Amino acid sequence: MTTAMISHPDSLLHVMDGKHPESPARITAIHEALAASGLIKQLSLYEAPAATDTQLARVHSPDYIARIRQLSPPAGLVRLDADTAMGPMTLSACLHASGAAILGVDLVMSGKAQRAFCCTRPPGHHAGRSHAAGFCIFNHVAVATAHALGQHKLDRVAILDFDVHHGDGTEDIFRDNSHVMLCSTFQHPFYPHRGADTRSANMINVPLPAGTNGPAFREVMEREIAPALARFKPQLIMISAGFDAHRDDPLAGLKLEAEDYSWVTAFARKIADQHAQGRIVSVLEGGYALPALAESAVAHVRGLL
Repeated sequence: MTTAMISHPDSLLHVMDGKHPESPARITAIHEALAASGLIKQLSLYEAPAATDTQLARVHSPDYIARIRQLSPPAGLVRLDADTAMGPMTLSACLHASGAAILGVDLVMSGKAQRAFCCTRPPGHHAGRSHAAGFCIFNHVAVATAHALGQHKLDRVAILDFDVHHGDGTEDIFRDNSHVMLCSTFQHPFYPHRGADTRSANMINVPLPAGTNGPAFREVMEREIAPALARFKPQLIMISAGFDAHRDDPLAGLKLEAEDYSWVTAFARKIADQHAQGRIVSVLEGGYALPALAESAVAHVRGLL
């Protein structure tokens, strides 16, 4: 069985300003590192289609989708919040990032691939049902999860989110959906200042103090996340793959290293092999120190392979 990598050239054309940390250089760094490592030759490469409004509307309100289309500028920037802006190619980048996650689900559900990594931007896990936030406009993991439930008739999908920030948009969308389990580790107190007190049967939120290192992260995963996933028995694992918990990342304060991303990928594979016929779809979220991002993404993709 193959591992797919799904991308789209418009990921390089979404630009919020010349100094924004969520920049096209993130995608370039990952592609160059995968090429230098030789891993790119082991992957089945796909170009992402654009998600349709019908697919987006499984998790986003139609009014919100229409508003994002209306705000898409022919030139210049339109600010959605203090951190998030749209340029002329942002809408296309967002649609293809959601489309990449959908294609990943289709590939693993059809047996054309066992695992998939979506190397696209902007990230998505802060985008809620009717709002953009934290660099995110559409919630790609949520869109693909809803596609798996609706189109492929799955009954249980787990989302593993190890980004340094809580996946609050994903929680906003799925908190009342018993068919979805979100397992989110995140630095706390920290942006978006949510998740620490909203744990439930299907929202396994695990806040971590600044300075948490790899061994402590692994212990939490084994103690808190593994038993929850074992009870849930997911038929598919989606990953919000944020690499901004790395010790070198300038925007946060956790202390993970590339080896920890290898470990958590193996952790996800073990759960997927036990319950989900090995099926994993991973979607790039954060990670802003380019060398650390590239090294961590290589470790993650190697683990998927």
